[in-house]
Amino acid sequence: MDLGIRGKKAIVCASSKGLGRGCATALAEAGCDIVVNGRDADTVAATAADIRQRFGVTVAEVPGDVSKPEIQKALLAACPQPDILVNNNGGPPRRDFADLTRAQILEGVTNNMVTPLELIQAVIPGMAERGFGRIVNITSLSVYMPIPGLDLSSGARAGLTSFLAGVARTVADRNVTINSLLPGKLDTERLRGANRAGHELADDEKKMLADIPAKRLGTPEEFGQICAFFCSVHAGYLTGQNIPVDGGSYVSAF
Repeated sequence: MDLGIRGKKAIVCASSKGLGRGCATALAEAGCDIVVNGRDADTVAATAADIRQRFGVTVAEVPGDVSKPEIQKALLAACPQPDILVNNNGGPPRRDFADLTRAQILEGVTNNMVTPLELIQAVIPGMAERGFGRIVNITSLSVYMPIPGLDLSSGARAGLTSFLAGVARTVADRNVTINSLLPGKLDTERLRGANRAGHELADDEKKMLADIPAKRLGTPEEFGQICAFFCSVHAGYLTGQNIPVDGGSYVSAF
């Protein structure tokens, strides 16, 4: 399917690896010029080179932590008129609720709620004026199915979800959509741990797969293709939605 976004410009946050890279790759395959971002400059450069070589699109590199104001400015300088924004950022590490400090709570909310809101504030006026905009937020299935120890991540992402539910309806008539993808168990370095790749599945991993109706982990590549569709011209009537990408793990009829 032609997604109708060839030549569009996309900022994809935290896109040097994992789900963000899957999204950047799928958008490049659809013909978009991409801004790649990540905390490690070497990884950003390697990802950007791979995308350029494979798809022949323009790829800008902005290494750094997207939650920092100066990195956000650099992203927008690299792409002053983005047509697509994919918000993504790592969540806080697992911690018991009782051990969280005020500073840790504020950092988690900044990374997973405030940062995407700041970027959306920056790009929405131009998108609305030009009559096309696609914003996709990568949140987490924990928004629907809280996980003990990831309370801060769940709370910050749920706050973003609720905040944007109203915002999405204010720009829908300008062909600007805001949706969220909620990944469940996907085959990323973050899930498996870099030093476990290629080893036989441990008992806990086998149990994890048994609990997923699809009986497998999702891949960053298929996640990216779903993101690209949400950014396509075909998805203009779809906004304010939160879509689990989880192999059927979230059980709900509605």
